[in-house]
Formats: sequence, C-alpha cells, structure tokens
Amino acid sequence: MRPYHYRFRSRWLLPAEPRRVYAVLARPEEYPRWWPQVRTARAAPDGRSGSARVRSVLPYDLRVTIRELPGPSEAPGPDGVGVLRAAVDGDIRGELGWRLSPRGAGTLAEFEQRVEVVTPLLRLLSLPGRPLLRLNHRLMMRAGQRALRALLTRADEGSRGRGEAV
Repeated sequence: MRPYHYRFRSRWLLPAEPRRVYAVLARPEEYPRWWPQVRTARAAPDGRSGSARVRSVLPYDLRVTIRELPGPSEAPGPDGVGVLRAAVDGDIRGELGWRLSPRGAGTLAEFEQRVEVVTPLLRLLSLPGRPLLRLNHRLMMRAGQRALRALLTRADEGSRGRGEAV
C-alpha cells in the first residue's frame, strides 16, 4: 500500500434488524445527533451528497464532502442484506461503504473505507504518524458503534414503552 493510502475496516454488531440500521446510516446529516466525533454534517439539496467535519482524538478537524455512488446502494431486501456506498473528497479522497446483514436478532454492519490523504499536513504526518492516525480512526469507530448501539436500544425501549411493535 502506498504511504498516503489507508484502508480501514470495522465490524459492528447492532441490536436492531438491518432495515432500522440502514434507516439510521442512510442519513449522514443526522450523525452529529448520535455520533460525537461527527461534529457537523449537512445534506446538499440534491439529497445524494453533503459535507461533514469530523474529529476524533487528534486535534485536527477532517473536512470532507460525501457523494452517494450511483447504483450500488440498496436498502435491505428480503434476505436482510443492505449496502451503502459513497465517494469521499476533501482532506481525504476515496470510497467508503457499509454492508448490513442479519446476525441473530440484530445486524452485522461491516464498514470499509479506502482513502488517500490529500492535504499537505496529513501527508506530512502520514509517514511517521501512520499508527497514530490508524488509532485515531479506530477510536472514532468504536465511539460510533457505542453511540449507535445506544441510539437503537433507546429507540427500541421507547417503542415498547408506547406499546408499539418494533
């Protein structure tokens, strides 16, 4: 792998069926409500792109634009499998995506991101700081998993409390 390129993978076990998880992940403009490291996120008027500012542990705000890729994104079908894919540009450039599949009573959400750092500062830090940048990403994803699990659990408990089917 080239020095400025990164490939990240995460696997999240979530306490909700794939359609509910997809509904949350398909609305990145809502991420700041539940994912603390996603500081801002705005949808563009076209509804298929937007911008975000994220910051994990390192004191650096990563600014990106995200655009849904044509074709491969699809809500979970009868088999429960769903896919979200997007292109990312800005401080980093590449692709990211989620693959959702049923796992027991919940969902296995598999995240993959392949990006190249673009800004001069990130390129400068990329060689000596690669382990730190990877750790920074891992901590952000771990916090995201915890926050999404909590959101789905709260929503499930709230539905039961109102006598709604979940």
